[in-house]
Amino acid sequence: MKNVTLSVDADGIALLTWDMPGRSMNVLSEESIRDYGAAVDEVIASPAIKGCVVTSAKRDFIAGADLAMLGGWSAKVAGLPPVEAAKQIFGWTMSLQTLLRRLEACGKPVASAIPGTALGGGLEVVLATHHRVMAANDKAQLGLPEVKLGLMPGAGGTQRVTRMVGVMAAAPLLLEGRSLSPAEALKLGIVHQVVAPGDIVETAKTWVRTNIAEAERVAAARAAGDKKAVPAFAPAWDQPKYKLPGGGPQTPTGFPVFMGGGAQIRKNSYALYEAPKAILAAVYEGVQVPFDTALRIEAGYFTKLVLGPQSRNMIRSLFASKQALEKGAHRPAGVTDMSVKKLGVLGGGGFMGAGIANVAAGAGIEVVVLDQTEEAAAKAKAHAEKEAFARVAKGRMTEDAAKALLARITTTADYAQLAGADLVVEAVFEHPDVKRQVIEAAERHLPVSAVFASNTSTIPISDLAERSKRPERFIGIHFFSPVEKMPLVEIITGRKTGDEALAKALDFVRQIRKTPIVVKDARFFYANRCVLRYIEEAHYMLSEGVKPALIENAARMIGMPVGPLALNDETALDLGVKIAKTTKAALGAAYKEHPAEARIEDMVTRLGRLGRKASKGFYDYPEKGKGKKRLWPGLAEIFPLAAEQPDVEELKLRFLTVQAVEAVRALADGVISDVREADVGAIFGWGFAPWSGGPISYIDTLGPDRFLRHCDRLEARFGERYTPPALLRDVAARGETFYGRQVGQAGGKAA
Repeated sequence: MKNVTLSVDADGIALLTWDMPGRSMNVLSEESIRDYGAAVDEVIASPAIKGCVVTSAKRDFIAGADLAMLGGWSAKVAGLPPVEAAKQIFGWTMSLQTLLRRLEACGKPVASAIPGTALGGGLEVVLATHHRVMAANDKAQLGLPEVKLGLMPGAGGTQRVTRMVGVMAAAPLLLEGRSLSPAEALKLGIVHQVVAPGDIVETAKTWVRTNIAEAERVAAARAAGDKKAVPAFAPAWDQPKYKLPGGGPQTPTGFPVFMGGGAQIRKNSYALYEAPKAILAAVYEGVQVPFDTALRIEAGYFTKLVLGPQSRNMIRSLFASKQALEKGAHRPAGVTDMSVKKLGVLGGGGFMGAGIANVAAGAGIEVVVLDQTEEAAAKAKAHAEKEAFARVAKGRMTEDAAKALLARITTTADYAQLAGADLVVEAVFEHPDVKRQVIEAAERHLPVSAVFASNTSTIPISDLAERSKRPERFIGIHFFSPVEKMPLVEIITGRKTGDEALAKALDFVRQIRKTPIVVKDARFFYANRCVLRYIEEAHYMLSEGVKPALIENAARMIGMPVGPLALNDETALDLGVKIAKTTKAALGAAYKEHPAEARIEDMVTRLGRLGRKASKGFYDYPEKGKGKKRLWPGLAEIFPLAAEQPDVEELKLRFLTVQAVEAVRALADGVISDVREADVGAIFGWGFAPWSGGPISYIDTLGPDRFLRHCDRLEARFGERYTPPALLRDVAARGETFYGRQVGQAGGKAA
């Protein structure tokens, strides 16, 4: 057993210690499960072992199942008839279920000593023990986050948690993937004791010692013929006359909970996600049957999810691809560590610059914030102070840590303060002349080794780099607003950007714990060009006379987090007008005016409807805390409604298709070179339907040929924004998928 060790003390208490070699955290893999099974067999079979404690030698317990194992399962059954594939997955799932249940029902007292985080399958391992002792560890989390990856607990989690705390209390853990701190887990009843970290094993052993006599009493009763004898420490569901806390689906108290659960799933996500529905069904069916039957029900639903495309796509994009990009999948080989020691932020008085300074200081980087005046620059530090002490108030940061963060921020109006900075990020007003001025001013004081980055969202990096003395050390680092919350960063390489600049940008993004995608220089880069299609499609619909509420609801019904009109308000209508004018000036005769463009400009210039910042745009915004935003009734005068409204399914298809085809164009144009970045960038950049795994996964799952037919039909009816690029036609004609094509071209890079 390489992954789990077993030792027995003088009292006959076995200590099973998880400690996977070469890993910072334990996971449930085929090898570790096998080793744990061998240890459990010895605990059950050995007369010398009176009880058992399960723990970890690492800082945390178990991070969950190895998702590569689940991918391996899918690969093993690929090509099998559906029924046979399901049988195999079900069998592998039940093998772990059976292992945990055997330990739980072995008649010997079993406790767990949990040093830190236990998530997913890791929590399910400890739930199958009789007594759980948790370390008082502020950083530890207990939870079942599988739903966030399109999966569900598959090792008894849905059944044990529900039977422990009832359906109402279990719902946030199962349906939302919410995690608990040790104190919260103790209050809820998920753990029994929270003690000092160094005391967890001995505390667990003490509990086992006090229950050995009870185990021996029940063993003797069974030997004498009382087959129904159950030890007092056995789980509640194995005790006679057990009743589900809060009541089951056939009780007056339980019925509304189950009915409300289904309604809540539809309200929160329009029932787009398969996992919450499977979880609720497994719980509903499971609590009405004996526990061992309930485990099989859970395994059945788990199997269905594993074999479905939704979990495959979500795991690939939200976990595997995201991790690969964060670890530097596109970092130039041979370039030494380029971590940032001193960062300059130009334009700290703005919301974007202040956010960049805050996250960098939070990552331990010395930051110099510069603006036109000291007062303007000081706004960045004020922003960081407000954010930091809000976290202190919520118990998420100590006061000393907040003060240390603020001490790392220097504000100034003097460019000489940038001396010694190894990276500068400018976040000044979005105009080429303004940006070129600060580039020239900053470079007078920067060392030759420094890298200069622009946070521009619309201006080509190569154009800005023309004003730089060192274009090979000039790059784009495009953050999304609000910086603290948005996980994605676009790194844009110009025509002359060198490897060291790219490595610097990637290392910086890693330092601040964001997810990078590398994008070639082009107008609007990747995320903005796609999200503009999303917003523009809503403008087309307005011009066609579609009801604004129907537009917003159709977008939410495909899984977009914000309707396009609400999103446009957030980004500001006047900014859209400015971008349109800048683009028109750059493209000249090639520019094609949008049918809604003049009317939206009129909203901005004549009516002052600038968006949320002005409390009026497509929506009216009440004073803070005095109600919800409402669609502006006057829109009907600007965009008269058509007598006949389109089918919502057509609107949903239009929104999905117009974004996905633009993502393919970005691939075809070389703006994005990796399908993983296209999907990860879409989900984390503008919230493209996470259930789909991203626009490229959406196309592959639908089938490129079928998606092409959608494009052709929509192009014929609505115009060239749906025109499929030659790349899409080629993939469809060859019967390929985009992921399969990249695997073939890059030796499995996108697998």
